[in-house]
Amino acid sequence: MQSKKLTTPQLAAVMAGNGLEFYDFLIFGFFAVQIGAVFFPNQDPTTSLLQTLAIFGVGFLTRPLGGAVIGPLGDRIGRKPAMLFCFGLMGFSILGMALTPPFASIGWAAPVLVVIFRLLQGFALGGEVGPATAFLMEAAPAQKRGLYVSLQFATQQAAILTAGLVGVLLSSLLSPQDLTQWGWRIAMLLGVAVVPFALVMRRTLPETLELRSDTVRPPVTAAHLWLALVTVVMLASATIATFVMQYLNIFATHTLGLSTAQAFGAVVVAGTCGVIFNPVGGMLSDRLGRKPVMMAAFGLLCLVTLPCFLIMTHLRTVVALYVCTGLMGTLLAMGLPAIMSSLTENLPQQIRSGGIGIIYAVAISIFGGTAQFVVAWLTGVTGSEVAPAWYMCGALGMGVLAMLAIGETAPVKTGQVIR
Repeated sequence: MQSKKLTTPQLAAVMAGNGLEFYDFLIFGFFAVQIGAVFFPNQDPTTSLLQTLAIFGVGFLTRPLGGAVIGPLGDRIGRKPAMLFCFGLMGFSILGMALTPPFASIGWAAPVLVVIFRLLQGFALGGEVGPATAFLMEAAPAQKRGLYVSLQFATQQAAILTAGLVGVLLSSLLSPQDLTQWGWRIAMLLGVAVVPFALVMRRTLPETLELRSDTVRPPVTAAHLWLALVTVVMLASATIATFVMQYLNIFATHTLGLSTAQAFGAVVVAGTCGVIFNPVGGMLSDRLGRKPVMMAAFGLLCLVTLPCFLIMTHLRTVVALYVCTGLMGTLLAMGLPAIMSSLTENLPQQIRSGGIGIIYAVAISIFGGTAQFVVAWLTGVTGSEVAPAWYMCGALGMGVLAMLAIGETAPVKTGQVIR
């Protein structure tokens, strides 16, 4: 099946929807300290933070379910309806969370409601990745698949950047008390406000899956299972690195003693690097191949992570935080698109959406949902301020080893065009 060329507004519709979903999902983690004070008051601050991060992780429990249910649905009824459903569900759940009364008003019903809405968020986001990634690759010219797939990550980083800017703005304009009481709710509602417009934009998208009654779904083979295992390891390493990077705003306040506004500045730096260097990494993987780009980026990131954390904890300055965040964020952004492009090209079209959704969601739910909690726990147990670096380095090392075991899929290297 030939790819259907997207107009700029249509491509923007996919990107806007993807970015908004990630903004809504991640804003909870960025305001973990404030949300913890609202739903777990009158406790030790560290305990409150750990409880909030545990609820943040709850959203990852339903991501494999979303990937397993909505991903295959995207292979049966089409990429477009699957993406529309996921986006609508995400908008509903984030609105519910933003309007949930505090613990002081309704007691334990408050954290229970937050958990329910968080589970719905995870289900929606887990279901979105498969059909959205399959759609982008199928709509892309063969020699630009890496670039198109990278736009998904770039908009995720744009969501992080936007969340960081919102955090900086709110923490600068509001008192700590107001930020805790209602400021974080404003951050969530800003994402909700754009949902109706993005839904209208997505309705104009073409369908890239050829729906035929005589289509035979290929059986799952041992090669597919091996691909799933290797890719889960690669995505796990990328996920742990990503969420350790997102933990830097908490690291900056709890460990480095910087202000909330300065800490959110690190989120802005990381998001900016992603927006710029995700497409660069995607384009390089189109020209040089998937394996060279992902292995070089993640190998270098593994080498610089510990020195970066040592510098940050030794100097404890905003400049050190931003420079180190920028270096690590750039390398991470360069490698991510090649991993997802490789997975997408390795799967037949008839099982592509479901395969991507399940593999991605399993890696994210197990390792992403626990990353910030594990980092906070390791820091408390070991007393080491650089515990996040050791955890991140170990994950990156495993990821590079997995990359050695996967084949090259870029058309520039194989000479094949896979649909």
